[in-house]
Amino acid sequence: MTRIRHKTLDCSPGCAVEATLQLIDGKWKGVVLYHLFESGVLRFNEIRRLLPNVTQRMLTNQLRELEADGFIARKVFPEVPPKVEYSLTERGRTLQPIIMALKAWGDTHCDLGSKGGNSGQQTGTAPGDRAHA
Repeated sequence: MTRIRHKTLDCSPGCAVEATLQLIDGKWKGVVLYHLFESGVLRFNEIRRLLPNVTQRMLTNQLRELEADGFIARKVFPEVPPKVEYSLTERGRTLQPIIMALKAWGDTHCDLGSKGGNSGQQTGTAPGDRAHA
């Protein structure tokens, strides 16, 4: 389970934000959650195919942490070879607006095709304005 730095969330106005970020922190957790929102239920190798750059060990660790924090459920079927499915718990589904907001922000502000550019930041526009191509 992820360690929260503070015992209570009344230490400062940003403590709840910090605690939330610590729970979903990890290079692959947000992406795993996103794919589970899109697909509902995924097997381990299906997740691996969706995330080709993740190692088996790292994915296993991230899935274990998400399960320990109550965001995903792991169902093991008694068969050979073993079949394991991952799905969102009720608590995990409460993260959908957050993960989808992160995706929307990234779609708007991150130009992944740009090399050495301004990483999707627009110049010469007022806050809230978007340049149109």
